Amino acid sequence: MLKLGIIGTNIITDQMLDAAKTTGQYQLTAVYSRTMARAEEFGKPYGATQFFDSLEDFFDEGDFEVVYIASPNSKHYEQARLAIENDKFVIVEKPAFVNPEEFSRIESLLAAHPKARLVEAARHIHTGLFHAGEEQLKKMDTIQGANITVMKYSSRYDKVLAGQKPYPNIFTPEFAGGALMDLGVYAVYGAVTLFGVPGSVVYFPTMTKSGVDGKGTAILTYDNFAVTLNFGKTANSHLVSEVYGLKDTLVFDSIFDTTKVTYFNEKQEATNLTAPYFKNSMVDELNDFAALFKAVDDPKQVENYKRWQTLSREVNAVMFNLRQSADFYFPADNNR
Repeated sequence: MLKLGIIGTNIITDQMLDAAKTTGQYQLTAVYSRTMARAEEFGKPYGATQFFDSLEDFFDEGDFEVVYIASPNSKHYEQARLAIENDKFVIVEKPAFVNPEEFSRIESLLAAHPKARLVEAARHIHTGLFHAGEEQLKKMDTIQGANITVMKYSSRYDKVLAGQKPYPNIFTPEFAGGALMDLGVYAVYGAVTLFGVPGSVVYFPTMTKSGVDGKGTAILTYDNFAVTLNFGKTANSHLVSEVYGLKDTLVFDSIFDTTKVTYFNEKQEATNLTAPYFKNSMVDELNDFAALFKAVDDPKQVENYKRWQTLSREVNAVMFNLRQSADFYFPADNNR
């Protein structure tokens, strides 16, 4: 069992701990929160025995090998830095870092601390159904483009509409919030995983009065086609995500929470792709990460780690370039 510490006591952490229990490979031991009361309230039902309201004490005294970071986006860099300096295995929620400068600094720290590892929790690209879609895509002779949609109304937007300050973290530039950084990253990860790094990108955001994008459309251009991304937290969409061949089409019911992938051949005959499936979509990634953490020198795991790191770096760059195209920056961006 891998001893687990967590930073961030919220809904996504609940889902992660449920998935961790399903894998049978993690045991929660330590919890950090801004207050001791919240750390205990959250952690005790999961069996945690150590609670902290100081990050320094968490890393100095906490008994854990793996740390899961699910704090506001702008906090990821500093918390990951401390974790790496303490030679921990790090799982950081998407988006891992705000910009390429932060990402580069983390890579330098990892090089200086060879016992540490850091992976980004892009859960959807680890699922069996997503992999099945990847394999089907390789068999398609022609690719003419794709439309990827990830849009779900956030109840926290009600506070923005009502002008209730302080606005929720996910809707503030100080915490690097907004549609692109929350749901849009799933779409970008899907596109970069399936098609590689685009030649150029452009983003058309719809801004909110809190200073971040509430929804938006991004266009990624490749040599012979373009991929359109639609994402947002201020509206609901029921659209699927599609990859267009010549006469054939690959359809994901959801690019980030995939439960069904269908291939329509040139005769429009439908085939549902099959793969092992977990109701909690974080199970697959946690199994993959556990395999890495338990055998960091295994050639297969070394290869996986390099691939995940490369993909994470590419997604980080695409995300930043999208924001630059829209002249949309955060306080964490030093080059504005």
